Amino acid sequence: VQLQASGGGLVQAGGSLRLSCAGSGRTFVNYAMGWFRQAPGKEREFVAAISWRSGESTYYADSVKGRFSISRDNAKNTEYLQMNSLKPEDTAVYYCAAGTSYASIVAGRGNYWGQGTLVTVSS
Repeated sequence: VQLQASGGGLVQAGGSLRLSCAGSGRTFVNYAMGWFRQAPGKEREFVAAISWRSGESTYYADSVKGRFSISRDNAKNTEYLQMNSLKPEDTAVYYCAAGTSYASIVAGRGNYWGQGTLVTVSS
């Protein structure tokens, strides 16, 4: 699976952005998907995950719960991360990942990774 993340940019605090991750190659629908982020000088951290196929299960880091929403459109081989009420501490490079199990994604063990898209939130 090849993954291409997009949608990052500069936004003011309180604003919104929607990230997209387009997948190609092997069957997208059979992979759990997730988003991670890495801020300058910090380790990569989990943001959100969605289960394979219908995506009926989702899971969020406490820091984004209630503000971010993960979804997927299997017809378009794309997953999304809707980010609302953005804060300066959300500034990071955001990476999408695909994995063979939902649990592996939540644990940060994705099998495939996108190249990252930069989100900058100004105060």
